[in-house]
Amino acid sequence: MIVGDVEYRVRLYRNYRPEVQGTIVLAARAPYLRRLAAIGTAVEEEAVIVDLGCGDGSLLQILAERGYENVSGVDASPSQVALARDAGLSVQEANVLDWLHEAPDAWAHVIVAFDVLEHFTKSESLQLLDDAHRVLRPGGTLVVHVPNASSIFSARVRYADCTHEQAFTRESLTQLFRAAGFAAGKCYEDTPVVHGFWSACRWILWKCARGLLRFYWAIETGDSGSEAIFSQNLLAVTRRNERAENV
Repeated sequence: MIVGDVEYRVRLYRNYRPEVQGTIVLAARAPYLRRLAAIGTAVEEEAVIVDLGCGDGSLLQILAERGYENVSGVDASPSQVALARDAGLSVQEANVLDWLHEAPDAWAHVIVAFDVLEHFTKSESLQLLDDAHRVLRPGGTLVVHVPNASSIFSARVRYADCTHEQAFTRESLTQLFRAAGFAAGKCYEDTPVVHGFWSACRWILWKCARGLLRFYWAIETGDSGSEAIFSQNLLAVTRRNERAENV
């Protein structure tokens, strides 16, 4: 996904490898993507759903499995777009910021930005959210997945990819959402999804580890940490207000 015209970006994205993007076999990602779809896309089957930075279309395939008929994606990586199209998905090759800026008003019911915002500067992130607010119908949903700066391993995700510009916390996402006219939204931890014995073991161990992190949190802050998010990434869901101010 090439964004902007900064030279270093052009050079990095020109040689962007699928493994850097995190694109892996769908079967391995499916449990988490199904949970994401369940949390963020509680809409009618005919609803318009757009996946920004869709990569190889893994999420689009999950949405199609759930019966959604009007799903599409956009990505600037020719190789990833080719993979999505080979799977029979509706994907456009385009700069995400430019494509969203040119999209019609009050058109989509759901916009997903999965591992996208971290590739932008603060001003570009706000531009993307401004356009997402305009493109969404009143009451429409925005789903965002980003690196979590509150994690003890936040630097691992933030600096694992040279194209990353920033990481986020619940508070900084709320600032961006409100600045663009969205509701404050709700944030979720990236906990293991139980779909078998080993994933169940991971879920149990995660709960234990989270308890220890909450204990440390309470020592330092005096807060119980019940609402804290400790996973390396976080999922946020917000909505455009029902009133159509700009339509």
